[in-house]
Amino acid sequence: MWNDPIIEELHKFRDEHAARFNYDIDAIVTDLQNSERSSNRPVVSFAPKMYHDLPGQDAGSPFLSSET
Repeated sequence: MWNDPIIEELHKFRDEHAARFNYDIDAIVTDLQNSERSSNRPVVSFAPKMYHDLPGQDAGSPFLSSET
């Protein structure tokens, strides 16, 4: 299998970062959110996509209804 050095570096960084938090996903997410807030960079948030004419979808909802 071909190895991409950039991907290997990303995997190494991700593993080192996760290890700092004992692989606790909640702690990892909190740290990433704090980094995002302190970066002073604009954050883009997109509205949920609307899918029309899906069977079982409530009108105006991007999700299928729980009744189906």
